Amino acid sequence: MKTTWKDIPPVPTSQEFLDIVLSRTQRRLPTQIRSGFKISRIRGFYTRKVKFTQETFSEKFAQILESFPRLQDIHPFHKDLLNTLYDADHFKIALGHLSTAKHLIETISRDYVRLLKYAQSLFQCKQLKRAALGRMATITKRLKDPLLYLDQVRQHLGRLPSIDPTTRTLLICGYPNVGKSSFLRSVTRADVDVQPYAFTTKSLFVGHFDYKYLRFQAIDTPGILDHPLEEMNTIEMQSITAIAHLRSAILYFMDLSEQCGYSVSAQIQLFRSIKPLFSNKLVFIVINKIDVLRPEELDEKTSAELQSLLSSGDVELLQLSCNTQEGVQEVKNAACERLLADRVAQKLKAGTNNSGAIGGRLADVMARIHVAQPMNGVTQETFIPDAVKNLRKYDKNDPERRKLARDVEAENGGAGVYNVDLKANYILANPEWKHDRIPEIYDGKNVYDYIDPEIDAKLQALEEEEERLEAEGYYDSDEEIDDAEEADIRVKAEIIREKQALIRNESRMRRVKNRAALPRKAIKKPLSQLEDTLDEMGVDTQDLQLRARSQTVTRGRSLTRSRLGTEDSNAMDIDETPRERMRSKSRAASRARSQPATNRREDGVQDEETRTKAERQAKLSQRKMNRMARQGEADRHIGASLPKHLFAGKRTMGKASHR
Repeated sequence: MKTTWKDIPPVPTSQEFLDIVLSRTQRRLPTQIRSGFKISRIRGFYTRKVKFTQETFSEKFAQILESFPRLQDIHPFHKDLLNTLYDADHFKIALGHLSTAKHLIETISRDYVRLLKYAQSLFQCKQLKRAALGRMATITKRLKDPLLYLDQVRQHLGRLPSIDPTTRTLLICGYPNVGKSSFLRSVTRADVDVQPYAFTTKSLFVGHFDYKYLRFQAIDTPGILDHPLEEMNTIEMQSITAIAHLRSAILYFMDLSEQCGYSVSAQIQLFRSIKPLFSNKLVFIVINKIDVLRPEELDEKTSAELQSLLSSGDVELLQLSCNTQEGVQEVKNAACERLLADRVAQKLKAGTNNSGAIGGRLADVMARIHVAQPMNGVTQETFIPDAVKNLRKYDKNDPERRKLARDVEAENGGAGVYNVDLKANYILANPEWKHDRIPEIYDGKNVYDYIDPEIDAKLQALEEEEERLEAEGYYDSDEEIDDAEEADIRVKAEIIREKQALIRNESRMRRVKNRAALPRKAIKKPLSQLEDTLDEMGVDTQDLQLRARSQTVTRGRSLTRSRLGTEDSNAMDIDETPRERMRSKSRAASRARSQPATNRREDGVQDEETRTKAERQAKLSQRKMNRMARQGEADRHIGASLPKHLFAGKRTMGKASHR
């Protein structure tokens, strides 16, 4: 559960709110529009402005509403504390203003977006946008007081201590100036202001300490005066709220010396007044300042009144002195011990139903507890071997001392000469196995233990049987492979292996990206290689050779004829000068170059129907470009709408900021 609200973001004022939203709209959206644009584009431009502004307002309002605590979702202690400090009704009204403003701005946005759909000009769109943003700004300006109030609440919430209502808690209460803050400062490291006058503590202070490796929190409450609940101020109501809602051990401090300025009878009367708030809680009456006056030194009447508070049996009496630190730790330990026991009892009680049977929670705890009794409850005595009992303490000067490995090493030449027997202490079934050359590998046995002693005789018998079978022709094959056929198979296999290696190398070269680029001459393959490949595949290449020869002869004849015709015509033209003759030759050559080598309209299609289909598809793909008047590569493009240097006259001396 969230017990502190230090991370609530700051709440801006109404003017800051407007600046944030409008500057964000200006930064995030386009800012230029012209009357020459299509009306649909102008409408979209201003519609986007209105909707984006509304979304920003809604986002900011929702962020503020989500960051503040909801009174119906938090612990009753925090709820009453907020009510005491800030007035819950005022808090709800301020948040309600923000929620209402959020809904109103969304309604304005919907209405003006609907009107913008039917605007007829740039001016009309602009005026509708200004009206929409103006109404949103007016609503925001009316939130001046709620936003200011919420920011003050945020600042104060951030300064409140972090109180966990469910953890182990010691709650310190009583009249002002009876030593509550001094006790908190003694048992924790909380920086509490301690002064010799009343009402030094004006709010709740929290300190933490450890007891038996568990974390406890101690809460110091402001002093309470004995008057009706309606007359208590905000400072006293914080104490009442904490006493009423926190599951804790109550430490009611009393000053019998009356140095606090209040009589003992007034302190006893205050205890009786707030005792209804102590129901279902542990209560301790802590007598402070025992270095000045102890309970035994009271008069009979006051002592009787004090004993009447303890007569019920639910209240314990503890004594301490914060000035001399006498009894401070004993009071803390006693309260913590009782609180832990009470919390365990309440948890067990929560698992018991009304009829007294063990409920689910207690049964779950009991099911996890198992007490084991070893050896059926028989106590086993410790066993110490006699050899260990009779072992004498080692004394280097005793001539009858037991020999150590170090003594044996010294007798046999010392380190470097004598090798310690590392196998001497092996525990094996047979002590003879300790120094085997082959060590044990399994169940105290080594390799030699698995060798058959009759293995030589069995091997001899097996060899004799093999010789007999070979002599009888048992291993001879029924059909013998011809040597020539076997050689042929070997040759074919070798060819196949070479072919596979070539295929692998070619595939590997194709996969490598950084291979050397081959020239075109090397890539081209001659006709003879094509014929050889087709012959290997079993294709007749005679027609291919005849066709190639016929095309070569025809091409040669046509070239010869054209050359002869040109030379004859040039030779018959007597009046043509050499320069004109050269010009006519170059013109003929350029005309030949300008004519395409192939007809693109007929290449790649099989028949008239396929060509018609391809032309129709080309026209369809071009239709959208023609209809939409799309800009192409050849179109002139001017980036700005009216660039100054293209549409103005000669520049004069002056600024060039328009560029």
